[in-house]
Amino acid sequence: MPRPLEALIHLDALEHNLRRAREAAPDAQVWAVVKANAYGHGIERVYEALRAADGFALLDIAEAERLRKLDWRGPILLLEGTFDARDLEWCSRLNLWHAVHHESQIDWLAIHKTEWPHRVFLKMNTGMNRLGFTPEAFRNAWVRLSALPQVDEVSLMTHFSDADAAKGIAQQLAVFEATCADLPGERSLCNSAAILRHAGSPQVRGDWVRPGIMLYGSSPDYPEHEAADWGLRPAMTLRSRLIGIQHIQTGDTVGYGSRYTAQAPMRVGIVACGYADGYPRHAPDGTPVLVDGVKVPLAGRISMDMLSVDLTHAPNAGIGSEVTLWGHGPALDGRPTLLSIDEVAQHCGTLGYELMCAVTPRVRVDVIHPHSL
Repeated sequence: MPRPLEALIHLDALEHNLRRAREAAPDAQVWAVVKANAYGHGIERVYEALRAADGFALLDIAEAERLRKLDWRGPILLLEGTFDARDLEWCSRLNLWHAVHHESQIDWLAIHKTEWPHRVFLKMNTGMNRLGFTPEAFRNAWVRLSALPQVDEVSLMTHFSDADAAKGIAQQLAVFEATCADLPGERSLCNSAAILRHAGSPQVRGDWVRPGIMLYGSSPDYPEHEAADWGLRPAMTLRSRLIGIQHIQTGDTVGYGSRYTAQAPMRVGIVACGYADGYPRHAPDGTPVLVDGVKVPLAGRISMDMLSVDLTHAPNAGIGSEVTLWGHGPALDGRPTLLSIDEVAQHCGTLGYELMCAVTPRVRVDVIHPHSL
């Protein structure tokens, strides 16, 4: 019998979340962002659920090649563009659209020999200060690209740094609009947070939106909004079982470093999941876990292969009890249970993004098709 730890990928949730992106940004085309192996869910696993998107956006040519092997013939966008001149050969071969965010990428295009001109997305740095041309340099870059026979169409793109926060997008949007006011080309501005919070305005949603984390059922502005507030459904469940029970006394400690000390006699449940599976080693005592659908706290330091929980509030739990690390839990009193990945991440001082991306290859993965539960 295999180790009782598995990740479940819920295709119905992915389909639902893609529809939510369309509802939140009506009339815009949708890139399904599948970078980082579809945020840890697996490109091949999510493809059928997300193929209703208008295109896929990612970072790596190798991931783009995987999509083409799945028989995707629509647009694929390289969000960071090319990393050297040789990448343009792959862009031509695989018919990839690609971002342009620095002068060297234009230089490479200028000497690239291609039968078919490329579709590029010219990126402006409006305040994120990661990638992109400054507003002052943007127009010259547009002129250079537009003059190249290697370029078919130039679209315009930026990325909001504070779409999920109180600062908002107004300042960056104003810079983008002022710089691009009379430039032709389709526009792409919105990530998940901007889609959910700001895309009611046609000016903001533009022609293409780029939902990422929302597709996988995590809220981009947690804890202000939970995923359910946005009508999103979790696309991943990480679950295991209790493989051990310890009865300890007041003053006994649990785990490496004796971090947790029992304040009263208690039962401790041992779960088959550890940091070698992707669960964060730095998770503090009190991080929530579901045991048979009952929320219980983590108790003690995470080991490579195991973690421990306080079973005080789950007196009926025993060997083999189902454990939900995040996602859908078993029914409790006839009602479904759920542990938000965002809630777990907040306790760990990180984001749901990191948790879903961190699940390691040794974790067994099962794909749950609609109506199969």
